[in-house]
Formats: sequence, C-alpha cells, structure tokens
Amino acid sequence: MHADDIDVILAPDYLDHLAECPLDEVRAKRAHCVRAGDTLSYVRRLIHGRIDILEAERMRRVEGGDPGDLSELVGRLAEALGEGGRPHGPGRLPQRVAPPDHDPSFTAELDEIVDAVAGQLPDMSEPELEHVLGDLRELERSVSGRRRAVHDRVDALQAELTRRYRTGEATVDSLLG
Repeated sequence: MHADDIDVILAPDYLDHLAECPLDEVRAKRAHCVRAGDTLSYVRRLIHGRIDILEAERMRRVEGGDPGDLSELVGRLAEALGEGGRPHGPGRLPQRVAPPDHDPSFTAELDEIVDAVAGQLPDMSEPELEHVLGDLRELERSVSGRRRAVHDRVDALQAELTRRYRTGEATVDSLLG
C-alpha cells in the first residue's frame, strides 16, 4: 500500500458511476479500500503508542518520579500501552493482524515527531512535552479522519454490492466463477 493509493481512494470521483462499474471492479475497489483502512489503522495504533508513552512520562512527573530513571518508564510501558484511553466510536477490526506492507511515507510524519525527541524525554521541559503531545494528537486526528473517510468508501462499496445481490444483478454463483 502506498500513500498515493489513499489519495486515489479519497478523490471525489472514486465512487462515481459505481452502479455502472463491473462487479469485479466494485469488489476490487472494496478490497483496496479495506487494505488502505488496515494500513491507516496500523499507523493510528503506532501514534497511540507514542502518545501513551509520553502520557506515562507526564504522569511520572506529576507523581514526582525520578527523571533520570528510564527503567521506571520502561517498567510502566505495559500499563501505559494497555490502558483503554481511546475515544469510543464505531471501530472496525482490521482484516489482518500483522502489520500491513506500507510505504514508509505513512509513518514519515510520526517518525519526524518522535525522532526529534528521541532520547530527550527525561530532559524535556513541560512545554516541550506538551508541544510534542499536541503534534502527535493532531497527527492522530488527521490519520483518523482519513481512516474514517476510507471506511465510508468501504461502506458505499459494500452497499452497492448488497444492492446488486438484492436486485439479482449479482448472484452467489458469480462469487464462485
């Protein structure tokens, strides 16, 4: 999956003339959108992990932990990464559990944010920490918005397939052929 693929999927004309598209093309578009959604979900989980780590550092500071003791932060990672602090909403299970093959540009912005502070976490000032958290949250909002838009495309494609089966334009036999 490449970043350009998502731009194609999110183009305003991607679903134009859907009713006239051959059945195989509708299915292929749906599969393409599902893969794109899985990739965006994976990137979103990476972002959430980074946010959780920074939030754990923020909590360590609030609780008065030793700033030089990275082992304390590492020891709390399982707890930090396992907390259910995500917004509730209509979630979708990824079709694959393994990380999807993706273009490195999907994580380039995340890598840029994280690389800028790598190894500096204990020495960062509160405003610097808040700034990085803000950048990560903004990136998460952007990725989540694109992910939602891709899922809307999946829903539209699935609705078209369902319509065709209901009207008899497509049959179960066409799946086997």
